[in-house]
Amino acid sequence: MSDDVSGVPGSLMAAEIAEQPQVIERLTTQGRAGCIDAARWVRDREPRFVLLAARGTSDHAALYLKYLVEVRLGLPAGLMSPSTITAYGARPDLRDVLVVALSQSGGSPDLSRTVEVARECGATTLALTNNAESALAAAADVHLDVLAGPERAVAATKSYTAELLASWLLVDAWTGGTGAAAQGLAHVVAHELDRRAEVAALASRFRFTDRVLLTGRGYSYPTAREAALKLMETSYVAAHAFSGADLLHGPLAMIDPDLPVVAVAPEGAGSRALRPVLELLHERGTDLTVVGGSGSLDLATASFALDDAVPEELAPVASIAPLQLLALEMALARGHDPDRPRGLSKVTRTL
Repeated sequence: MSDDVSGVPGSLMAAEIAEQPQVIERLTTQGRAGCIDAARWVRDREPRFVLLAARGTSDHAALYLKYLVEVRLGLPAGLMSPSTITAYGARPDLRDVLVVALSQSGGSPDLSRTVEVARECGATTLALTNNAESALAAAADVHLDVLAGPERAVAATKSYTAELLASWLLVDAWTGGTGAAAQGLAHVVAHELDRRAEVAALASRFRFTDRVLLTGRGYSYPTAREAALKLMETSYVAAHAFSGADLLHGPLAMIDPDLPVVAVAPEGAGSRALRPVLELLHERGTDLTVVGGSGSLDLATASFALDDAVPEELAPVASIAPLQLLALEMALARGHDPDRPRGLSKVTRTL
Protein backbone atom coordinates (compact mmCIF):
# COMPACT_ATOMS: atom_id res chain seq x y z
CA MET A 1 0.00 0.00 0.00
CA SER A 2 1.14 3.54 -0.72
CA ASP A 3 2.58 5.56 2.16
CA ASP A 4 1.06 8.79 0.82
CA VAL A 5 -0.30 10.95 3.64
CA SER A 6 -1.73 13.82 1.59
CA GLY A 7 -5.19 12.31 1.48
CA VAL A 8 -5.59 13.39 -2.14
CA PRO A 9 -6.46 10.39 -4.37
CA GLY A 10 -3.89 9.82 -7.08
CA SER A 11 -1.45 12.42 -5.77
CA LEU A 12 1.52 10.03 -5.77
CA MET A 13 0.87 8.74 -9.27
CA ALA A 14 0.28 12.26 -10.59
CA ALA A 15 3.50 13.55 -9.02
CA GLU A 16 5.59 10.74 -10.47
CA ILE A 17 4.07 11.15 -13.93
CA ALA A 18 4.97 14.85 -13.68
CA GLU A 19 8.60 14.00 -12.78
CA GLN A 20 9.27 12.28 -16.11
CA PRO A 21 10.83 15.23 -17.96
CA GLN A 22 13.38 15.54 -15.13
CA VAL A 23 14.02 11.78 -15.21
CA ILE A 24 14.60 11.93 -18.97
CA GLU A 25 16.96 14.88 -18.64
CA ARG A 26 18.90 13.16 -15.86
CA LEU A 27 19.25 9.92 -17.82
CA THR A 28 20.35 11.61 -21.05
CA THR A 29 23.01 13.62 -19.20
CA GLN A 30 24.18 11.84 -16.05
CA GLY A 31 23.16 8.35 -17.15
CA ARG A 32 24.54 8.19 -20.67
CA ALA A 33 28.10 7.38 -19.56
CA GLY A 34 26.84 4.26 -17.79
CA CYS A 35 24.94 3.24 -20.92
CA ILE A 36 28.08 3.70 -23.01
CA ASP A 37 30.18 1.60 -20.61
CA ALA A 38 27.57 -1.17 -20.49
CA ALA A 39 27.21 -1.15 -24.28
CA ARG A 40 30.97 -1.40 -24.79
CA TRP A 41 31.19 -4.27 -22.30
CA VAL A 42 28.46 -6.38 -23.92
CA ARG A 43 29.52 -5.52 -27.49
CA ASP A 44 33.03 -6.75 -26.81
CA ARG A 45 31.59 -10.15 -25.93
CA GLU A 46 29.96 -10.39 -29.37
CA PRO A 47 26.67 -12.06 -28.38
CA ARG A 48 24.84 -13.81 -31.20
CA PHE A 49 21.45 -13.77 -29.49
CA VAL A 50 19.70 -11.65 -26.86
CA LEU A 51 17.21 -12.97 -24.32
CA LEU A 52 15.12 -10.61 -22.19
CA ALA A 53 13.64 -11.39 -18.77
CA ALA A 54 11.08 -9.20 -17.00
CA ARG A 55 7.68 -9.11 -15.33
CA GLY A 56 4.70 -6.73 -15.46
CA THR A 57 5.46 -3.20 -16.61
CA SER A 58 9.13 -4.06 -17.16
CA ASP A 59 8.05 -6.85 -19.51
CA HIS A 60 6.65 -4.17 -21.82
CA ALA A 61 9.95 -2.30 -21.66
CA ALA A 62 11.67 -5.59 -22.52
CA LEU A 63 9.43 -5.98 -25.57
CA TYR A 64 10.44 -2.49 -26.69
CA LEU A 65 14.10 -3.44 -26.24
CA LYS A 66 13.46 -6.55 -28.31
CA TYR A 67 12.39 -4.37 -31.24
CA LEU A 68 15.49 -2.19 -30.81
CA VAL A 69 17.83 -5.19 -30.73
CA GLU A 70 16.34 -6.78 -33.82
CA VAL A 71 15.98 -3.57 -35.85
CA ARG A 72 19.03 -1.56 -34.78
CA LEU A 73 21.50 -4.34 -33.95
CA GLY A 74 20.35 -7.00 -36.38
CA LEU A 75 20.50 -9.65 -33.66
CA PRO A 76 17.75 -12.18 -32.95
CA ALA A 77 16.03 -11.51 -29.63
CA GLY A 78 13.44 -13.30 -27.54
CA LEU A 79 11.48 -12.96 -24.31
CA MET A 80 12.42 -15.51 -21.67
CA SER A 81 9.99 -17.53 -19.56
CA PRO A 82 11.68 -17.44 -16.12
CA SER A 83 9.52 -20.31 -14.87
CA THR A 84 11.32 -22.71 -17.23
CA ILE A 85 14.33 -22.17 -14.97
CA THR A 86 12.76 -21.47 -11.57
CA ALA A 87 9.84 -23.92 -11.68
CA TYR A 88 11.02 -26.59 -14.13
CA GLY A 89 14.75 -26.52 -13.46
CA ALA A 90 15.79 -25.99 -17.09
CA ARG A 91 19.48 -25.41 -17.76
CA PRO A 92 19.65 -24.15 -21.36
CA ASP A 93 22.90 -23.73 -23.25
CA LEU A 94 23.38 -19.95 -23.15
CA ARG A 95 26.88 -19.61 -24.54
CA ASP A 96 27.18 -16.53 -26.80
CA VAL A 97 23.85 -15.27 -25.44
CA LEU A 98 23.28 -11.91 -23.75
CA VAL A 99 20.57 -12.12 -21.07
CA VAL A 100 19.09 -8.75 -20.08
CA ALA A 101 16.82 -8.58 -17.04
CA LEU A 102 14.65 -5.50 -16.49
CA SER A 103 12.98 -4.67 -13.18
CA GLN A 104 11.98 -1.45 -11.44
CA SER A 105 12.71 -2.79 -7.97
CA GLY A 106 15.13 -5.58 -8.77
CA GLY A 107 13.39 -7.45 -5.98
CA SER A 108 11.67 -10.32 -7.78
CA PRO A 109 13.34 -13.61 -6.72
CA ASP A 110 12.55 -15.38 -9.99
CA LEU A 111 14.39 -12.78 -12.04
CA SER A 112 17.43 -12.87 -9.78
CA ARG A 113 17.48 -16.66 -9.92
CA THR A 114 17.05 -16.60 -13.70
CA VAL A 115 20.10 -14.35 -14.05
CA GLU A 116 22.13 -16.49 -11.68
CA VAL A 117 21.36 -19.65 -13.62
CA ALA A 118 21.94 -17.88 -16.93
CA ARG A 119 25.47 -17.00 -15.82
CA GLU A 120 26.06 -20.61 -14.77
CA CYS A 121 24.89 -21.69 -18.23
CA GLY A 122 27.38 -19.44 -20.01
CA ALA A 123 25.40 -16.25 -20.64
CA THR A 124 26.63 -12.69 -20.42
CA THR A 125 24.16 -10.94 -18.10
CA LEU A 126 23.01 -7.34 -17.78
CA ALA A 127 20.43 -5.93 -15.36
CA LEU A 128 18.48 -2.69 -15.85
CA THR A 129 16.90 -1.59 -12.59
CA ASN A 130 15.97 1.47 -10.57
CA ASN A 131 17.76 0.05 -7.52
CA ALA A 132 21.52 -0.38 -7.62
CA GLU A 133 21.41 -2.19 -4.24
CA SER A 134 18.91 -4.82 -5.38
CA ALA A 135 19.44 -8.58 -5.56
CA LEU A 136 19.01 -8.48 -9.32
CA ALA A 137 21.71 -5.84 -9.72
CA ALA A 138 24.08 -8.00 -7.69
CA ALA A 139 23.25 -11.15 -9.65
CA ALA A 140 24.18 -9.74 -13.07
CA ASP A 141 27.63 -9.26 -14.57
CA VAL A 142 26.80 -5.60 -15.24
CA HIS A 143 24.13 -3.33 -13.78
CA LEU A 144 22.64 -0.28 -15.48
CA ASP A 145 20.84 2.15 -13.16
CA VAL A 146 17.89 3.84 -14.90
CA LEU A 147 18.06 6.77 -12.42
CA ALA A 148 14.31 7.27 -12.04
CA GLY A 149 14.63 8.06 -8.33
CA PRO A 150 12.39 6.66 -5.58
CA GLU A 151 9.03 5.52 -6.93
CA ARG A 152 6.30 5.17 -4.30
CA ALA A 153 3.14 4.88 -6.38
CA VAL A 154 2.10 1.28 -6.97
CA ALA A 155 1.48 1.95 -10.66
CA ALA A 156 4.92 2.31 -12.24
CA THR A 157 5.21 5.35 -14.50
CA LYS A 158 8.53 7.20 -14.37
CA SER A 159 10.53 3.98 -13.93
CA TYR A 160 8.91 2.56 -17.08
CA THR A 161 9.84 5.65 -19.08
CA ALA A 162 13.37 5.44 -17.70
CA GLU A 163 13.64 1.77 -18.70
CA LEU A 164 12.58 2.66 -22.25
CA LEU A 165 15.09 5.48 -22.55
CA ALA A 166 17.92 3.50 -20.93
CA SER A 167 17.22 0.70 -23.42
CA TRP A 168 17.45 3.15 -26.31
CA LEU A 169 20.63 4.78 -24.98
CA LEU A 170 22.20 1.33 -24.53
CA VAL A 171 21.44 0.25 -28.09
CA ASP A 172 22.37 3.64 -29.53
CA ALA A 173 25.76 3.48 -27.78
CA TRP A 174 26.20 -0.13 -28.96
CA THR A 175 25.91 1.07 -32.55
CA GLY A 176 28.29 3.98 -31.97
CA GLY A 177 25.57 6.62 -31.81
CA THR A 178 25.91 9.97 -30.09
CA GLY A 179 22.55 10.00 -28.32
CA ALA A 180 21.64 13.15 -30.22
CA ALA A 181 18.18 11.94 -31.19
CA ALA A 182 17.14 11.97 -27.52
CA GLN A 183 18.02 15.62 -27.08
CA GLY A 184 14.87 17.66 -26.58
CA LEU A 185 12.85 14.60 -25.59
CA ALA A 186 12.32 15.92 -22.07
CA HIS A 187 10.74 19.06 -23.52
CA VAL A 188 8.43 16.99 -25.73
CA VAL A 189 7.24 14.91 -22.77
CA ALA A 190 6.73 18.05 -20.67
CA HIS A 191 4.49 19.40 -23.44
CA GLU A 192 2.44 16.21 -23.49
CA LEU A 193 1.98 16.38 -19.74
CA ASP A 194 0.78 19.98 -19.97
CA ARG A 195 -2.23 18.69 -21.96
CA ARG A 196 -3.87 16.98 -19.00
CA ALA A 197 -7.19 18.73 -19.69
CA GLU A 198 -7.32 17.07 -23.12
CA VAL A 199 -6.65 13.70 -21.55
CA ALA A 200 -9.34 14.32 -18.95
CA ALA A 201 -11.80 14.88 -21.79
CA LEU A 202 -10.84 11.49 -23.24
CA ALA A 203 -11.25 9.89 -19.82
CA SER A 204 -14.74 11.33 -19.52
CA ARG A 205 -15.73 9.50 -22.71
CA PHE A 206 -14.67 6.18 -21.18
CA ARG A 207 -15.93 6.75 -17.65
CA PHE A 208 -18.75 4.23 -17.80
CA THR A 209 -17.13 1.55 -19.91
CA ASP A 210 -15.89 -1.68 -18.39
CA ARG A 211 -13.96 -2.78 -21.49
CA VAL A 212 -11.25 -1.12 -23.57
CA LEU A 213 -9.17 -2.54 -26.41
CA LEU A 214 -5.77 -1.09 -27.31
CA THR A 215 -3.67 -1.68 -30.40
CA GLY A 216 -0.40 -0.65 -32.00
CA ARG A 217 2.30 -1.94 -34.35
CA GLY A 218 6.06 -2.17 -34.05
CA TYR A 219 7.67 0.06 -31.43
CA SER A 220 4.20 1.23 -30.32
CA TYR A 221 2.83 -2.21 -29.52
CA PRO A 222 4.58 -2.30 -26.09
CA THR A 223 3.00 1.10 -25.37
CA ALA A 224 -0.46 -0.32 -26.06
CA ARG A 225 0.25 -3.21 -23.69
CA GLU A 226 1.57 -0.94 -20.95
CA ALA A 227 -1.44 1.38 -21.27
CA ALA A 228 -3.77 -1.61 -20.95
CA LEU A 229 -1.99 -2.68 -17.75
CA LYS A 230 -2.25 0.82 -16.29
CA LEU A 231 -5.98 0.94 -17.01
CA MET A 232 -6.50 -2.47 -15.42
CA GLU A 233 -4.57 -1.76 -12.23
CA THR A 234 -5.92 1.76 -11.61
CA SER A 235 -9.44 1.80 -13.10
CA TYR A 236 -10.36 -1.91 -12.90
CA VAL A 237 -11.52 -2.08 -16.51
CA ALA A 238 -11.00 -5.15 -18.69
CA ALA A 239 -8.33 -3.69 -20.96
CA HIS A 240 -6.76 -5.87 -23.63
CA ALA A 241 -3.94 -5.04 -26.04
CA PHE A 242 -3.25 -6.67 -29.39
CA SER A 243 -0.86 -5.84 -32.17
CA GLY A 244 -2.68 -4.56 -35.23
CA ALA A 245 -1.76 -7.76 -37.04
CA ASP A 246 -3.04 -10.05 -34.28
CA LEU A 247 -6.22 -7.99 -33.95
CA LEU A 248 -7.32 -9.29 -37.35
CA HIS A 249 -6.76 -12.92 -36.31
CA GLY A 250 -9.85 -13.38 -34.15
CA PRO A 251 -10.15 -10.50 -31.65
CA LEU A 252 -11.72 -8.30 -34.32
CA ALA A 253 -14.90 -10.34 -33.91
CA MET A 254 -15.51 -9.00 -30.39
CA ILE A 255 -15.41 -5.32 -31.42
CA ASP A 256 -18.79 -3.64 -31.38
CA PRO A 257 -19.95 0.00 -31.00
CA ASP A 258 -19.88 -0.39 -27.21
CA LEU A 259 -16.21 -1.37 -27.10
CA PRO A 260 -13.86 1.65 -27.26
CA VAL A 261 -10.61 1.10 -29.14
CA VAL A 262 -7.47 3.13 -28.47
CA ALA A 263 -4.79 3.00 -31.16
CA VAL A 264 -1.20 4.10 -30.49
CA ALA A 265 0.12 5.30 -33.83
CA PRO A 266 2.96 7.86 -33.86
CA GLU A 267 4.38 8.54 -37.30
CA GLY A 268 6.57 5.83 -38.80
CA ALA A 269 6.56 2.37 -40.32
CA GLY A 270 4.42 0.97 -37.51
CA SER A 271 1.74 3.58 -38.07
CA ARG A 272 1.72 2.91 -41.80
CA ALA A 273 1.36 -0.82 -41.14
CA LEU A 274 -1.48 -0.15 -38.69
CA ARG A 275 -3.46 2.19 -40.94
CA PRO A 276 -5.34 -0.54 -42.90
CA VAL A 277 -6.55 -1.94 -39.58
CA LEU A 278 -7.70 1.49 -38.46
CA GLU A 279 -9.46 2.01 -41.78
CA LEU A 280 -11.35 -1.23 -41.22
CA LEU A 281 -12.33 -0.17 -37.71
CA HIS A 282 -13.42 3.23 -39.03
CA GLU A 283 -15.60 1.58 -41.69
CA ARG A 284 -17.25 -0.57 -39.01
CA GLY A 285 -18.20 2.52 -37.00
CA THR A 286 -15.87 1.70 -34.10
CA ASP A 287 -15.47 4.21 -31.28
CA LEU A 288 -11.81 4.80 -32.18
CA THR A 289 -9.43 7.03 -30.26
CA VAL A 290 -6.02 7.59 -31.87
CA VAL A 291 -3.03 8.67 -29.84
CA GLY A 292 -0.68 9.32 -32.69
CA GLY A 293 0.72 11.26 -35.58
CA SER A 294 -1.02 13.22 -38.27
CA GLY A 295 -1.20 10.25 -40.65
CA SER A 296 -3.87 8.46 -38.61
CA LEU A 297 -5.90 11.17 -36.91
CA ASP A 298 -8.40 11.46 -39.77
CA LEU A 299 -9.80 8.03 -38.89
CA ALA A 300 -10.46 8.81 -35.23
CA THR A 301 -13.67 9.48 -33.35
CA ALA A 302 -11.46 11.24 -30.79
CA SER A 303 -7.74 11.91 -30.94
CA PHE A 304 -4.64 13.06 -29.10
CA ALA A 305 -2.07 14.38 -31.55
CA LEU A 306 1.58 13.55 -30.94
CA ASP A 307 4.63 15.43 -32.20
CA ASP A 308 5.53 14.00 -35.62
CA ALA A 309 9.13 15.19 -35.23
CA VAL A 310 9.98 12.56 -32.60
CA PRO A 311 11.74 9.57 -34.26
CA GLU A 312 9.57 6.46 -34.26
CA GLU A 313 11.97 4.41 -32.16
CA LEU A 314 11.89 7.09 -29.43
CA ALA A 315 8.18 7.85 -29.72
CA PRO A 316 7.22 5.32 -26.99
CA VAL A 317 9.00 7.50 -24.41
CA ALA A 318 6.63 10.34 -25.30
CA SER A 319 3.46 8.47 -26.29
CA ILE A 320 3.12 6.63 -22.98
CA ALA A 321 2.76 9.94 -21.09
CA PRO A 322 -0.82 10.80 -22.18
CA LEU A 323 -1.85 7.18 -21.67
CA GLN A 324 -0.51 7.20 -18.11
CA LEU A 325 -2.55 10.35 -17.55
CA LEU A 326 -5.55 8.60 -19.09
CA ALA A 327 -5.26 5.78 -16.54
CA LEU A 328 -4.98 8.35 -13.73
CA GLU A 329 -7.96 10.39 -14.94
CA MET A 330 -10.05 7.30 -15.63
CA ALA A 331 -9.49 6.06 -12.08
CA LEU A 332 -10.41 9.41 -10.56
CA ALA A 333 -13.49 9.77 -12.78
CA ARG A 334 -14.67 6.34 -11.69
CA GLY A 335 -14.20 7.17 -8.02
CA HIS A 336 -11.04 5.12 -7.40
CA ASP A 337 -7.73 6.06 -5.83
CA PRO A 338 -4.97 4.89 -8.20
CA ASP A 339 -2.44 5.18 -5.36
CA ARG A 340 -4.25 2.38 -3.54
CA PRO A 341 -5.18 -0.24 -6.14
CA ARG A 342 -7.02 -3.19 -4.70
CA GLY A 343 -4.83 -6.11 -3.67
CA LEU A 344 -1.57 -4.74 -5.15
CA SER A 345 1.75 -3.76 -3.60
CA LYS A 346 4.76 -1.99 -5.06
CA VAL A 347 7.02 -5.06 -5.31
CA THR A 348 5.54 -8.29 -6.65
CA ARG A 349 7.56 -11.31 -5.55
CA THR A 350 7.11 -14.23 -7.92
CA LEU A 351 8.95 -17.52 -7.66
